[in-house]
Amino acid sequence: MRADDVKNLIESGLPEAHATVAGDGDHFEATVVCPAFEGKKLLEQHRMVYATLGERMHNEIHALSMRTFTPAEWEASRQASA
Repeated sequence: MRADDVKNLIESGLPEAHATVAGDGDHFEATVVCPAFEGKKLLEQHRMVYATLGERMHNEIHALSMRTFTPAEWEASRQASA
């Protein structure tokens, strides 16, 4: 599986999500910004992302490290790092 495949699965499974994914075919790192994360705890956000990947998390993807943000959190983190 390629990083672009993981990105497309996340973005198609979470409406209005924007994902950036890097990885080597087995291990991936993702940053996901999605309005649907609003009001959700971090664990719930991660479960939402895992749900978009389904069985691939057990078969094709061996590890996924992720950072999840609401659009407001993403904007605040970008401003803080500028």
